[in-house]
Order: sequence, then C-alpha cells, then structure tokens
Amino acid sequence: MGVILKVSQLDKVYAGSFHALQAVDLEIYDGEIFALLGPNGAGKTTLIGTICGLCNPTQGQISIAGYDIVKDYRKTRSLVGLVPQELNTDAFETVWNTVCFSRGLFNKPADPQFIERVLRDLSLWDKAQSRLYTLSGGMKRRVMIAKALAHEPKILFLDEPSAGVDVDLRKSMWDLVRGLQVSGVTIVLTTHYIQEAEEMADRVGVINQGKIIVVEEKSSLMKKLGTKRLVVNLRQRIEKLPQSLSTRDFVIDGESLVLTYDSQKDDNELEDIFATLRHEKIKFQDIETRQSSLEDIFVELVST
Repeated sequence: MGVILKVSQLDKVYAGSFHALQAVDLEIYDGEIFALLGPNGAGKTTLIGTICGLCNPTQGQISIAGYDIVKDYRKTRSLVGLVPQELNTDAFETVWNTVCFSRGLFNKPADPQFIERVLRDLSLWDKAQSRLYTLSGGMKRRVMIAKALAHEPKILFLDEPSAGVDVDLRKSMWDLVRGLQVSGVTIVLTTHYIQEAEEMADRVGVINQGKIIVVEEKSSLMKKLGTKRLVVNLRQRIEKLPQSLSTRDFVIDGESLVLTYDSQKDDNELEDIFATLRHEKIKFQDIETRQSSLEDIFVELVST
C-alpha cells in the first residue's frame, strides 16, 4: 500500500509555551483503518486538527496524497473529511440541507442520489427533512459523519465518533466504516472504546505527552507486547510448589496454579510444563488461558 498521509517532525506549541506535539513522525497507508490511541491531553485532537488545517503547525511538514497541506491547502482539504468531537451544526437547518451545503463548500456538483445513499447508510433517511434541534445526540453525531462524507473524501478522520452513540447505532456505524474502507477510503480514528480499535484497526499508534511512542500492526503489537495467563485448576489444593515448577514462575492462587508468560512462548515449552505436572503427580481438572487485550497493552505503554 502507498502512503496517503505523511507527517514529518511535526511540532505544535501553543501560547504559554505549551508543547502539544513534539517531533511527530507518522505515515498512514492508503486504504487502511488506523487507530490513534492516547490518554486525555495526549495530543490526539491537536494532531488531527493540524493535519486537517484547523490549526497551524509550529514546525514540520504534512503531506496528503503527495500534496503539502500549506502550499496546496485547497487540494488537501478536498481530500479530507473530519468528524470532530464537538457537534457544530445549525440547529434550525434540516439534515438534508446541512449535508448538501457541506458538499457545496468543496465545489462539488449536486448529487442527490449520493446524499440519499449516505443518509440511508447512516440510518438518517427518515430524518432528512427534520431540523437538527429535534434530533437526539446520537443522530446529530451521525449527521456530522454524513457532513464529513458529503464531498467524497479520500481520508476520513473520526475523532471519538462513538461518543454519545448507543450500542446498536455504534454497530451500524462501524459497518459503514468497513464499507468505506472497502470502497478505498482511508480511516483514521481516535476512540476511548479500545475494544473498537482492537476489532476495527489494521494498525495502531499510541501517542502520549505529544509524542508518538509506538506505531505497529495491531496483530504484531499484541504478539510483541502481549502476555498470556495460564490458570491450572487443581483437583486438590497444594501448599508448596515442587522445585521443578517454582523455577517457572508459577504461583499458587487458592486451588489453582497461575503462570503469566510471554505470548511468544514456544508451544513445546508449554507441553513440557504439562509433562512436569504429570511427573509431579499434580492432578488438574481444567485449564484456562487469557490473551492480553489491546487495552492491557495500551495501559502498559502509557504508564512507562
């Protein structure tokens, strides 16, 4: 895949010398879903806002599809759709007019069929002639997504898109995101629902204190940094570990033996552990394993 977005040595310093972004380097590939994770105040929204032209970079370069966001600002803005955290709409306008107006801002010809398709995909078609002040918070969030899609962008930024959206609506929204990816749209999202990033993203980036601390394919990241927890439920309690097991970092937890180990541990080594249990005549009734989640890895990264 080619690179659709490239950020090089990006700094953003606000008044009062607050360093919101520090030497950020980032590449987003064409057609991927990229999840940007980080605690509150880490710089996620500032990074997205700078890329989308909402604030000026202090230093560094950003290009979208090979176009510089400063020199070719009209072109790059036409390639980008943004769904911000805040709901900024004209409360007395209809859904239809709001979305059509957003398309016109980018000098796109009117296309009622396309707008209808977007509204149907977002379960908004029956609200097309409703004024925005009559809509629920979740529906207003969907209108923001429809506005961002109105001019058919190549890269879509979703800044906390699930905030205030109910479970059913969230599922349909992510179905739409997958459909957009299939159609060739690149998706960059920030979310506090880390399980969504775990389910949706191809790659994950973690930002903390204005610095990108890791960018990795999701599966590779979980394999590298993840751990597994093996719980062996015993048929009877033991008071002390045999020497052959104590050297393997087992701990006794009630009537269970617990081993936390690297997810890349060789399967042969695990087989050896069970052979040792049989040799020591330690009988067990069942075993449980748990793979660390992306949330576990995220907490570990930002706390170091």
